[in-house]
Amino acid sequence: MRAAFPFTAIVGQAEMKLSLLLAAVDRRIGGVMVFGDRGTGKSTAVRALAALLPPMQVVAGCRYGCDPADAGARPCPDDCRKGAKRPKAETRAVPFVDLPLSATEDRVVGALDLERALARGEKAFEPGLLARAHRGFLYIDEVNLLEDHIVDLLLDVAASGENVVEREGLSVRHNARFILIGSGNPEEGELRPQLLDRFGLSVEVRTPGDLADRVEVMRRCDAYERDGSAFAARFADEESAVLAQIARAAALLPEVTIADAVLETASRLCMAIGADGLRGELTLMRAARALAALDAERAVEARHLARVAPMALRHRLRRNPLDEAGSGVRIERAIAEVMQAPGPRALAA
Repeated sequence: MRAAFPFTAIVGQAEMKLSLLLAAVDRRIGGVMVFGDRGTGKSTAVRALAALLPPMQVVAGCRYGCDPADAGARPCPDDCRKGAKRPKAETRAVPFVDLPLSATEDRVVGALDLERALARGEKAFEPGLLARAHRGFLYIDEVNLLEDHIVDLLLDVAASGENVVEREGLSVRHNARFILIGSGNPEEGELRPQLLDRFGLSVEVRTPGDLADRVEVMRRCDAYERDGSAFAARFADEESAVLAQIARAAALLPEVTIADAVLETASRLCMAIGADGLRGELTLMRAARALAALDAERAVEARHLARVAPMALRHRLRRNPLDEAGSGVRIERAIAEVMQAPGPRALAA
């Protein structure tokens, strides 16, 4: 099997890479939406991160990827534990599932296993893409072109972490918790607000404008196409360092504290931009905590909020016909007003 393109070999696109790392550290952030031009490395980055993560333990033979260490989890339709306190386990790669735009509802949620129904007369459930994505990544390219009824299904599952199928005499319920990653080009159609709001972070990627970066992209892509294994070996040390950073951050995350003053600043920032609901505050808090953990710090500070605010809030802005400034500019302006400090670019420099 050909080696995956290394995550650390991606040129530029710092905000996109950071958002994916944050989502990997804390899955409660709610996934990432990547808007941008075609051919800017969106799907490459997501696949590279999934390939970078260490294999996971699952109950041996389970089609739903059940965690053998989670004894309190709801039994899956296969009842893979069969009452065992310590079921046999096997190692699998972290799932990375592509959801094609042409996918039918049956393919997404699962359906009656026709082969068993016709051959044996048994009613059995055939898991869909949501079951395959459990504990991994569900990636939707061109998500803004996805059919509305599939969007509705994803909204329900993303909110509950469960897939419920009631059809053809079947009644099936199984866990479906995954990191939802979407990408799309805004010029090809807008994303439904209900689905956009479910993404914790939103980033914008652009075609590199620097000549040196464009040349380096060509150089690295050519080297990877010629000999993928040798190219991956060049970045092995950097990949190991990022993997170790993710592991340390995930272990540190429960110990990271957020002072009331920082929480108040987060709320003031959301109020300043007119964000609807409280999902903005919660995402901002979780993303700032994950960033502090990545930086090996035990307390969230205002600079962490400033750095993640554009990712957490740009897709939650209310439209203002009297303000033609872009979302990033409006958020930087709000940060300057609320924190009485420079915008996130200056703080991150």
